[in-house]
Amino acid sequence: MTFARKRVAALAADAVTAALALTGCADTGSGSTGGSTDGGKGGGDATNLAVTFVPKNLGNPYFDTSSKGGKAAVKAFGGTFNEVGPAEATPDAQVSYINTLTQQGVGAIVISANDPKAICSALNEARDGGVKVVTFDSDTNADCRDIFVNQADSEGIAKVQIDQIAEQIGKKGEVAILSASANATNQNTWIDLMKKYAASEYPDLSIVETVYGDDDDQTSFDKTAALLQSHPNLKGIISPTTVGIAAAARYLSTSEYKGKVFLTGLGTPNQMREYVKDGTVTAFALWNPEDLGYLAAYAADALITGKITGKEGDKFTAGDLGDYTVGADGVVLLGEPFVFNKDNIGDFDF
Repeated sequence: MTFARKRVAALAADAVTAALALTGCADTGSGSTGGSTDGGKGGGDATNLAVTFVPKNLGNPYFDTSSKGGKAAVKAFGGTFNEVGPAEATPDAQVSYINTLTQQGVGAIVISANDPKAICSALNEARDGGVKVVTFDSDTNADCRDIFVNQADSEGIAKVQIDQIAEQIGKKGEVAILSASANATNQNTWIDLMKKYAASEYPDLSIVETVYGDDDDQTSFDKTAALLQSHPNLKGIISPTTVGIAAAARYLSTSEYKGKVFLTGLGTPNQMREYVKDGTVTAFALWNPEDLGYLAAYAADALITGKITGKEGDKFTAGDLGDYTVGADGVVLLGEPFVFNKDNIGDFDF
């Protein structure tokens, strides 16, 4: 179980400072910085271990943590790490970064997609140029990338969130969902599965509305307030996004709804610790995003060096995480989600 690993550390405040420029600063395995990449042009060159992460948006604590893991992995296998990305989580904004990286001839792009289709043309142009493409966290269509590194099985992620809110509200009542962007592949998949699982297992639990905070703290905060005003009988909120759940907890913690409206979803321990300790939140779930970035970087390395091609059954070793096998449709699975509560949250620091 990856959560047992002691490699995790507190979020660094400057984790994405260098990525605010389009080309950013590259971190080499030796720890030096510069604008060049190993192997120069030609992303298909096995010696070109220049790996660039493109998160949904910069300044997001979740992606700060996944990039930290990616950087550690790239350093371990002797490559060059870089991170670039938009300030806002939109697909159009990601396209310009993909195009620039294609022109630069990086070895691999590791990206969390803001839309399953909108960035496909740009990614396939990159692949045509020899760049390997790894999606993580949020996938594209399967024909737009080489590998998708998935956090956990989608059914498992959906199930743990519904089970948590059902337990907290006594298995009946109105529940709303506070999601990220309306086009986020992973969010929409989880929400569809949550609705199906809830209808099957908890017939007295009603999902009354889904709203979108666009992975923006203030927007998510405002959407939480609006949900509570629109649904006076609301008993619970599920937010399957680290930005959303923290913003919703912040609102609930100082409102009349604290202790009356329950909140769960996907969050990081460092974000949620104070809200668990003060009783705003009982429990929430997540995988280790640092491990997710670490695994995604090693998948990129395996593709660049020809250890795998992305076909089902391919095997590779991901450093400290051990051995992985590529599943159907080029999917590599990190592991199962983990539930954090007041009894265990003090054991984690990320």
